[in-house]
Amino acid sequence: MADLYVDQLMSRPVETVSPTTSIHDAAERMIRKDVGAVVVVDDADRLQGLLTATDFVLLVRDGLASSDATVGEFARTDVFTTTRDTPVSEVATTMVDYLIHHVPVVDGEEVVGMLTTLDLTAHLAR
Repeated sequence: MADLYVDQLMSRPVETVSPTTSIHDAAERMIRKDVGAVVVVDDADRLQGLLTATDFVLLVRDGLASSDATVGEFARTDVFTTTRDTPVSEVATTMVDYLIHHVPVVDGEEVVGMLTTLDLTAHLAR
């Protein structure tokens, strides 16, 4: 993946939700859009967190998935991010080292895309 940059592989547009979105609505959007994560953003599209399918499994396992819960209560805030001009090899190494499948792509403070393990797999399958 030498000389390959995040901008060439990232998924866009990224599916976003606000911190006040119910977890039910976030799950519904993930299913409808066939994505494994939603990015939590504020009104200016600045990253606030990430909620993944794995997070939903943990919510159910731990009995925390109440119908009135919001994304802001459960989104991960310790999110690895990258930029469009980062070599894909660097991001892939981080993904493997930390066992993560979704890396939001930011331009300044604005979320502009998502690099996923599916994006990497699709590239390798070409």
